[in-house]
Amino acid sequence: MAFGVGLHPPRADAGSVRGMQKEIACECWFTSTGKVMPLMLKIQDENGEIQTIREFRIHSQEKKQYAGIPSIEYDCTLVVHGRCIRAWLIYYQSENRWVINFR
Repeated sequence: MAFGVGLHPPRADAGSVRGMQKEIACECWFTSTGKVMPLMLKIQDENGEIQTIREFRIHSQEKKQYAGIPSIEYDCTLVVHGRCIRAWLIYYQSENRWVINFR
C-alpha cells in the first residue's frame, strides 16, 4: 500500500450520547487490573436535594468513544424509593468525570 494508506484505521466512535444526562458523584473501586467498579452514586434531584443510591445492578459494561473521548458505559438498573429505573452510567476516563443517562 502506497503512502501507508490503511495502516492505522480510525477507531470506531459511538457518536454522541442520547437522552437526558446529569452530572453525578460516584464512589468506585479500581481493581489491581485497572477495572472500574461503581459502588455508590450521589445525584441531585429536582428539589436540589442530594440523593444517595447504593442499590443498583450492573448488567453490562462497554468501552466506547463519544466524539473521540474514551469512556466506559455501564448499563444498569437503579433502585430509587423502591422503584427500578433503567439507566446508563458513563465514566469519561480522560476527564475523570461521571454522568448518568436516562433514555
